[in-house]
Amino acid sequence: MAQRMAGKIVALAGPRKSAEMATLVEKMGGTAWLLPAQGTVFLDDAELRKSLEQWLAAPPEWVILTTGMGLDAIFSVAEEIGVSERLLAVLQDSNIAARGYKTVNALKKKGLTPIVRDDDGSTTGLIRSFGETQLQLQGQRAILQLHGESAPELLAWLTEEGAEVTQVLPYKHIPPQEEHLEKLLHSIVTRELDAVTFTSRPQIHFLAAYAREKGQFDEMLEAFRDKVVAVAIGKVTAQAMREEGVEPRVVPEEERMGSMMVELGRYFADRS
Repeated sequence: MAQRMAGKIVALAGPRKSAEMATLVEKMGGTAWLLPAQGTVFLDDAELRKSLEQWLAAPPEWVILTTGMGLDAIFSVAEEIGVSERLLAVLQDSNIAARGYKTVNALKKKGLTPIVRDDDGSTTGLIRSFGETQLQLQGQRAILQLHGESAPELLAWLTEEGAEVTQVLPYKHIPPQEEHLEKLLHSIVTRELDAVTFTSRPQIHFLAAYAREKGQFDEMLEAFRDKVVAVAIGKVTAQAMREEGVEPRVVPEEERMGSMMVELGRYFADRS
């Protein structure tokens, strides 16, 4: 692999698959620093069981899914408590909306097809697609499956449309260790880093909140506008970054960690 990152220091803000990502950076001649801006993601099993029981006891008209991993987690718990066939039957009788190709693929494995899906992998895209269908949500009950964090924009839109929304949160994000945030923020504002890769929305939100708390938010934004390249794994993460005032300079078309690193290497090579 070409030495496209020769002499570059790249911070990995995502803990998941960090070893593989570090290897890719090193193969391109760079140095990877693992500085997680997100803690462990864990399954809240008891809460999910309770939500699932309520869901099956009173099936809604709509099921809105935002992650394939979340759908898989729901079916995993359904199998544990012996209601997976019932869940599948309920989904077959529900109107399904899905965000992201991974969610669509997870549904396909279950023989399910959404009647509404986004056009760009984002929550905004899902809302836009809903609007284009002109389907009525007034008075309709909806299950909104989230992943690790809330989706205020989508929830607000569904509520404004008159839907009665129940949120299901299979996974939760744990805040990162402060020492990692401290080093990451320091390395950004001092321009020690050449790039930071973000692989989920919580990472940029945790970092931004910490920067505000330390009174260095504006310095962080200036560093991202200046030397430090902000990298997003995909459109959803990029949207979260823009919400915090950080404009991602690298966003791969294909939402894959490997694609993100290849695109970053290309970005550096084009400017060398």
